[in-house]
Amino acid sequence: MDNHHSTQDGEPAVLSSMGVKYFLLVFLVSIFFLGKILWPFWSILVLSFLLCNLFRPIYLLLTIKLMPSLASVLTCLLITAIVFIPLLFFTLALTDEALNLYHWGRDSRVGLKLQVFIQESPIIDNLRQYLGELGFDFKPTQVTDSLSYLAKIGGLFLYNQASNWAANILQFVILFFIMILVIFFLLIDQPKLVEYIIRLSPLPDDEDRLLLAKFEEIAGAIIRGNGICGLIQGVLGGVMFSILGLNSPILWGGVMAILAFLPIFGIGLVMVPAAVILMVNGNIGQGIFLFVFYLILSLSMEYIFKPKLVGDQVKMHTLLVFLSIIGGLNVYGVLGIIYGPLIVTAFLTLSGIYINKYDDYIQKN
Repeated sequence: MDNHHSTQDGEPAVLSSMGVKYFLLVFLVSIFFLGKILWPFWSILVLSFLLCNLFRPIYLLLTIKLMPSLASVLTCLLITAIVFIPLLFFTLALTDEALNLYHWGRDSRVGLKLQVFIQESPIIDNLRQYLGELGFDFKPTQVTDSLSYLAKIGGLFLYNQASNWAANILQFVILFFIMILVIFFLLIDQPKLVEYIIRLSPLPDDEDRLLLAKFEEIAGAIIRGNGICGLIQGVLGGVMFSILGLNSPILWGGVMAILAFLPIFGIGLVMVPAAVILMVNGNIGQGIFLFVFYLILSLSMEYIFKPKLVGDQVKMHTLLVFLSIIGGLNVYGVLGIIYGPLIVTAFLTLSGIYINKYDDYIQKN
């Protein structure tokens, strides 16, 4: 790096160590305050980045015959039609469905039927005797009371959340408008922004480009792989719930769309208990049909559709993916589904760079 610059008289001036440190301090302070200003919009910026990467091929296709600004407008209109309008209707429907779940958990006789089923089951009886020998007092009412309590609490929580969303429709519209505005400029200026970030970063250019490439890969995997497959599983699962006459198909479809992000368990956390409830109610054929439908849907998505959509882009261990999503949900809420894998991807990329490039240097010094 050249530590000289020209003065007004054309004479080279030497950058002192104190001057460099002072500049870096001022620069870091400006970054801190910029972060405080942008922090309320952080989730919007992340979602804008994801949606921009997903719809960028359409934008580039439109720019062949249209001006970049017009192509960006048409792409944003497409995003609004695909994302905003269905999401708005889903939020309104979710309010009623969550309230129905609360009433179902409070008034339904499914808990009583499950209790009778547990009492009459020889397998459960043997398990209860075995637990009794170990000093555990297992009672069927403990299971049914817990299920009813979870249904009531979960339904009430979802109802309150959905009611808040529905009551703040204006705020929701404003935030979505800001996101669309960000996407509009991001579609046009993304290459310039990437080059600016690379020049601004103190890391070597190849490492910056590797980090950005990994972020784009995981973002594409989240949207194309988990997002699209999760949406398909949620819609088909909700339709199946509606066909079988189960309560709150829209709500459970939304829950399954989120659970589909989780490896190992996925939509089975909803469909398997639902199949058991059907069989407890005497609908053994429907219960078996729902369980088989779950296996076909889950396995086809995990081993056929998702690999074709994502390919080998995300080389992350299944357990690490699971922990990143669970941890992200715990720390950041629903958006943790996105933040968790992105943070883990950043760590894995940086750790790979460290092992390949800096490990030997640090050990020698």
